[in-house]
Amino acid sequence: MLATMRPIRLLMIFLLATLAFSAMAAERDFPASTLRGKLTITDYPTVTINGNTLQLSPGSRIWNAEQLTQTPNSLGSDTYLVNYTVNAQGDIDRVWILTADEASQKVDVQRNSLKR
Repeated sequence: MLATMRPIRLLMIFLLATLAFSAMAAERDFPASTLRGKLTITDYPTVTINGNTLQLSPGSRIWNAEQLTQTPNSLGSDTYLVNYTVNAQGDIDRVWILTADEASQKVDVQRNSLKR
């Protein structure tokens, strides 16, 4: 019984690793309301996008180019090309830091018309 458990565990680990790598290679799906701009964190929760001063919403999420979430203070004062969405109050609620490939595409092409 123990002899058959080890190969099954190895197979499961291999399959999970394969799924994780394939998920990282997937294209990101941006909502239909996505906008594009150059974002700089100035004084959290204040940010500037394309020279306009805006606020990050209390529940805002920022994803880096590897699709991992980032805290605003970990971004420093650098400027990033991003896709973002704005909530009903006019605050930024979702931010995606773009990869070079994503940045080369127009935001209109990246928007998913089925999502809000």
